[in-house]
Amino acid sequence: MSLKIGVPSKGRLMEKTFDWFGARGVGMRLAGASREYSGAVEGVAGAELVLLSAGEIPRELAAGRIHLGVTGSDLVREKLPDWEEQVVELAPLGFGFADLIIAVPCAWIDVDTLDDLDAAAAAFRRQHGFRLRIATKYHRLTRDFLRGAGVADYQLVDSQGATEGTVRNLTAEAISDITSTGETLRANHLKILTDGLIHRSEAMLFAARSADWNPAARTALAGLCARLDLGMPGGLGAGG
Repeated sequence: MSLKIGVPSKGRLMEKTFDWFGARGVGMRLAGASREYSGAVEGVAGAELVLLSAGEIPRELAAGRIHLGVTGSDLVREKLPDWEEQVVELAPLGFGFADLIIAVPCAWIDVDTLDDLDAAAAAFRRQHGFRLRIATKYHRLTRDFLRGAGVADYQLVDSQGATEGTVRNLTAEAISDITSTGETLRANHLKILTDGLIHRSEAMLFAARSADWNPAARTALAGLCARLDLGMPGGLGAGG
């Protein structure tokens, strides 16, 4: 069985992943037509490229259907409860940087911190009779963060579109979202709470603990780690 490496299937993440491996002597290329979701790995014997969406890769790692995967650290933490028991971080890749943050309307001049947000949420519920709405795609990370900060009287509402626009569209009062430059937040008259950083995300190379780490896969992993100048990870399947 070959060593299966899951890589984002399109866009800048795929290009930057190919560049990162290529700079270290591991070539990656598509199998043929760009719509095919498989490819070849050159420079490491016994390795196979599997193209997936970045959001699918945490699930495939957790299921053990791929041995390695490149995706954002935010997606792994959001999609995998007890993620450290399911995957091992092998290497940060130095791209795909983004911050998961809590942001509120700039017009809320008295709300700059999580404590302020907690007070505003309590006042909002007293005035309106329902909990303050925070729009997000990151329910697990946001809920855990707010619980740890002692913020109550809020509800999370799902956002699968442009989260920054939910406040302007009156479907939420605040947001939890990924930002890299903050420009979209400013364009929508939103500000980040001074202590509202939930997670600083980066593209990472992960290994699946539950994959079939048979001798052939381990040999291929050893060859890849040698190319990438990484130590062999422990805790991978039986005998890891």
